[in-house]
Amino acid sequence: MEASPDSSPADQRWPWWPLLPLYPYGRKRTLVRELIPDQLWSFEQLQGVFYVAVPIRMTVVRVRGGLMLYASAAPTGEVRRALRDLEARFGPVQSIVLPTASGLEHKLPVPPLARAFPKAQVWVTPGQWSFPLSLPLPWLGFPAKRTRVLGEDGFPHGDELQWSSLGPLDLGLGRFQEFACLHKASGALLMTDALVAINQEPPELFDLDPTPLLFHARDRGDQPLIDTPEQRQKGWERLALFASFLRPEALEVPPLSGLLARAWRPGCRDPRSYFGIYPFQWASSSTAAFAALQAQAVDRLLVAPVLERLVFPRARPVVVRWLRELSRWEGVRWIVPAHYDAPIPCSPELLGRLAHAFEQRPWAPEDGNWEYLANLDQLLVRTGVVPSEPLE
Repeated sequence: MEASPDSSPADQRWPWWPLLPLYPYGRKRTLVRELIPDQLWSFEQLQGVFYVAVPIRMTVVRVRGGLMLYASAAPTGEVRRALRDLEARFGPVQSIVLPTASGLEHKLPVPPLARAFPKAQVWVTPGQWSFPLSLPLPWLGFPAKRTRVLGEDGFPHGDELQWSSLGPLDLGLGRFQEFACLHKASGALLMTDALVAINQEPPELFDLDPTPLLFHARDRGDQPLIDTPEQRQKGWERLALFASFLRPEALEVPPLSGLLARAWRPGCRDPRSYFGIYPFQWASSSTAAFAALQAQAVDRLLVAPVLERLVFPRARPVVVRWLRELSRWEGVRWIVPAHYDAPIPCSPELLGRLAHAFEQRPWAPEDGNWEYLANLDQLLVRTGVVPSEPLE
């Protein structure tokens, strides 16, 4: 199964994008992949800022008599139609799970998805919060009579799924908490943000919209967007570095005069290329930096650096204990995160090796590619936005 070739812009319309104005804004193309035959499906969409776009995934799980939706995607007409096709084969959508307390990109699609499937129960991670005002869930569009809290009200499909919580962790403004679950029938361990496997090559989703790759493959704003396999690969490596470190060590910001001098050149006078505005230049090889990022992984799995340095910098013991708990679960064969690649081969032994590696290696570094994240974290600590005490 894949994105329908006859999908129209109307089928891909996402009217709620102003609440979280991320690329591609009001049009969400969706790639549907069967991850494990007749058991697990991936609904993937792009999201990002200034074309720094990476895949975000809703995982559809076959449960007894129907389907569970884990980490919602924007329910465009394209998505709803693909879900109806699965319902015709395997039964109705029974539950919609919001497995994180802090991920707005996962939270925002839940209310419209719940309206599209009015018989499904909605399960949320405890400690949901909103900013700048903390509002009750019904005010945010969650159906009051159908919304349950994970842990406090039990768990959905408890005999078919095994659940575990990472956190809660105090982030100052709110909390971080994430629920992973093991789908026993397939051996797939579903996660949201805690672990990722960054694709070595551009994800298939970019075949629907390669613009972010081509935009960042350039070295200057006056260069046109050229679509070749080499440019796509170069663009993907840079996107992964941006998403991981926000400002990698190899990145420099050119002076404003030089940036404006290259704007509005012939071939770049259109919104797709931001009219030639490209406020980056690479002082050294982005390919080498991407290879170094991949080398940090253990059998492809790692904590995303932006999460390690801004969410978990003082919480290594919490992460290690959680991985050791998961390593005692029997039947784990795959990991399916909500971002980047999936499914990733896994085992209880691999989870144990990850815990050991995280315990032994330097955690949340402060130099090299990590310097910008470290400075940002230190600023948040100094201003009292986030707590400075180690989280055990």
